[in-house]
Amino acid sequence: MKSKAPRLWAGLAKGATVMVDTAPFIYVLESHPQWADQFAGLFEAAAKENLTIALSTITLAEVLTGPFKAGQTALAKRYEKALSQYKVIPVSAAIAALAAQLRARYRLKLPDAIQLASALDIGAAALVTHDRDFSQVSGMTILTGDQDSAP
Repeated sequence: MKSKAPRLWAGLAKGATVMVDTAPFIYVLESHPQWADQFAGLFEAAAKENLTIALSTITLAEVLTGPFKAGQTALAKRYEKALSQYKVIPVSAAIAALAAQLRARYRLKLPDAIQLASALDIGAAALVTHDRDFSQVSGMTILTGDQDSAP
């Protein structure tokens, strides 16, 4: 009897590219006691090269703000190095224009609109976030970490 191949985090297909918003990175980097476990499987799948994780330059800036604000430059550099292993998507003119459309359509904050526009621009299978502001979005799978992520 053949055993079924294990399902990836939140049912994502092997080889998928996912855009990851800021909060999941922060939760995992800081081992958040309540939220890190909800997203750990995503990063484990990427470490096994079953998924590709992408992040926007907005996420890079947001993740690094906390350590810099706390005067922890060495920690910020460690975080920057950790994030550099993933596909970093710069905010292009096309992404900015799409973000403006999405911001107007869904009333998103600019950073959220840029996250969504980046995900759409790269053809991501999903946007992984912990932000409820994406609840009205259509045309993109939004994964919040609340899904059953067990294999």
